Amino acid sequence: MLRESVFRTMDLPPRDRFDAWAQRMRSTHAPMRLSTDHTEGYRGHQRVIELGEVVVWPATMDPLTFHRTAKLVRQSDPETYHLSLLLKGEGAAVWDRRQAVYRINDFHTNSSSRSWDVTTGADPVTIVGVEIPRALVPIPGHRVDRILGGLISGREGSGALLAQFLRQLIGDTGSYRPSDAPRLGTVVADLVTVAFAHAVDADPSVPPETRGRSLVLHIKDHVRRHLADPDLTPARIAEAHHISRSYLYRLFQSEGVGIAAYIRDQRLAGAHRDLADPALRALPINAVAARWGFLRAAEFTRAFRTAYGLAPSELREQALNTGEDGRDAKAGAGAGHRAPVDGTPEP
Repeated sequence: MLRESVFRTMDLPPRDRFDAWAQRMRSTHAPMRLSTDHTEGYRGHQRVIELGEVVVWPATMDPLTFHRTAKLVRQSDPETYHLSLLLKGEGAAVWDRRQAVYRINDFHTNSSSRSWDVTTGADPVTIVGVEIPRALVPIPGHRVDRILGGLISGREGSGALLAQFLRQLIGDTGSYRPSDAPRLGTVVADLVTVAFAHAVDADPSVPPETRGRSLVLHIKDHVRRHLADPDLTPARIAEAHHISRSYLYRLFQSEGVGIAAYIRDQRLAGAHRDLADPALRALPINAVAARWGFLRAAEFTRAFRTAYGLAPSELREQALNTGEDGRDAKAGAGAGHRAPVDGTPEP
């Protein structure tokens, strides 16, 4: 059987789970800053399979944002390439003023020697991560750098071969002997090299619809991180992302909801969750409203009743009577405050 370790945040007290997961991610890949809307009771499960110098790690995790900054690159660089095969959920990356969006059966690629931001979608994601030393990929680094950050399809060509091998490998590690590990690592390195070489030769441009979808994911992440700000407006959001308000409106038309409605719905869902949480029963309703960006109590009550069919006070009373903890509140809530976890303070 291959050497394998398993880590589950659910084995830890709820308050310790996100910090432990962040440390696990940093040790698996490279020093990073991580942030999430779900610090309390964070859910993550990871297997680490060692194949000589190559590491394969299937994982499922709650929504998360990874930040690899230039400062962290200077402080520590293990000189590895990373690939993530997305099996469930969605994500997006930003690097060198470029961006890409990833969907199921896409590979995300990056390097520990570069800075980047990766954000998952609003739902949990399942991936198969691969860490491979750059020295094991016999392609000039400056050529690989051209395609890093972009996606490689796991549905066709060399990417499909790599995806199929990884799925088979993680599906049954018990059929291999420990002595097979280095040879399997060589197979992974060869398949990664072929996939990179194909991408380098093709060097496709990013379609406009892909850029738009990536931007929407990052805007949604920005909204969830700033819900407590009463001045979170379409104009401010457009300014923060260096786009016009009209383009922002067009982006969200394809989402089936306007940007203003998206902000309101996220705020209401967050307030619903807090009001349904017995641990917050001593927090006044107007304080709950304010922490989600509602400064006028009457406006909050009207919007809440329209969305949920009952007043905030009625929801709180109902939740206390039934013992509901708010986890089944209407989906889509983000947190008004994110808790970054950083092994090294930023200036």
